[in-house]
Amino acid sequence: MHCITRLRFKLKDEGKANTDALKNMEGVITVMKSGGQYQVVIGNHVPDVYKTVVELGGFQSQSPVEEDGGGEKGGLLARFIDIIASIFTPILGVLAATGMIKGFNALFVTFGWIDATSGTYQILNAIGDSLFYFFPIFLGYTAMKKFGGSTFIGMAIGASLVYPTLTTLTGGEPLFTLFTGSMFQSPVFITFLGVPVILMSYASSVIPIILAAWFGAMVEKWLRKIIPDVVKAFLVPFFTLLIVVPITFIVIGPIATWAGSLLGQATLFIYNLSPMLAGIFVGGLWQVFVIFGLHWGLVPIAINNLSTLGSDPVLATTFAASFAQIGAVLGVWLKTKQQKLKSLSIPAFISGIFGVTEPAIYGITLPLKKPFIISCIAAAVGGGIIGATGVKLYMIGGLGIFGIPSHINPEGGATLAIWD
Repeated sequence: MHCITRLRFKLKDEGKANTDALKNMEGVITVMKSGGQYQVVIGNHVPDVYKTVVELGGFQSQSPVEEDGGGEKGGLLARFIDIIASIFTPILGVLAATGMIKGFNALFVTFGWIDATSGTYQILNAIGDSLFYFFPIFLGYTAMKKFGGSTFIGMAIGASLVYPTLTTLTGGEPLFTLFTGSMFQSPVFITFLGVPVILMSYASSVIPIILAAWFGAMVEKWLRKIIPDVVKAFLVPFFTLLIVVPITFIVIGPIATWAGSLLGQATLFIYNLSPMLAGIFVGGLWQVFVIFGLHWGLVPIAINNLSTLGSDPVLATTFAASFAQIGAVLGVWLKTKQQKLKSLSIPAFISGIFGVTEPAIYGITLPLKKPFIISCIAAAVGGGIIGATGVKLYMIGGLGIFGIPSHINPEGGATLAIWD
């Protein structure tokens, strides 16, 4: 698979990869080994390289691929990062695109260019909300693929969670209330075969569908072993959905939603202990996290915060990092006498303006060491200021300068202030 700048391979034996030859290959910036993945850093044209590699290697397959025990498993953290990266990487581009549209839509209203009641606003808002509102459907596809199940079953599970009619069933008097007097107090409006169902809002949610997809993949694999081949095509999805969807609504969904809310509150509690220190820490180390792939640990937390809290202050502290990086690159371009380094600095600087900093990191600042350290210090200063002033992220949008609209509260009316 690939992300914005890297080809990501899962190799059975990384020792067979000719790393030195790859690093010296024209067009390859560097090679990284992180999170159980062998990563070849290409740059902004990685989608074209990916297509060529897939065609020449014959790797592409629409059917689920079972884990065969090959490859380096790594520790729990490496495996967690691998799962999160595999689930979120395929949709990051569209997620950023829809977030940008929603952000610019809020900006247009703020500037008075369009009215929030106009058809233009409503259509742009529908585009901007499309992926995030129906997130469980998209994550159902990518999560099921990662866990080795049928992707369309994963999408059906996700679609069940955001089925519009279910949201209309929470009006009126509940049948009864569960967990009365506790933080988990929940009214019950419907039952399934006599079992109480706690209806939650799963639009934009992350944790419930990932757990449901994992459970669905396990159930599907078990059913494939016991159902005769002649009827597998329809009986496997039939029984998988009949088993997984009700259990998700009755058990997995509520527990996962409560866990997501607790995670959001815990994140906010830690952040509020000292927003400035949190900004210094996350902002200053963000580029280090990116190098080792550890940033994937914060991405789902931020998305969870957006769905449960409506905003995220943690990932917002990383906003200054890309600008700190291109500032260091600009300094290198101005001071260096090496022609090759000068020629590399210009495209790396332009790429960094739009938030893609891998060419700058691997091609220029990291090899030179001091510019990278300076950029981390500058990012820490920027992160500290962002934390101290309470800047929040209201949507996952574009990177670099395109990330500015993501920090504008859509409910903020005519104000341009990005902090509370």
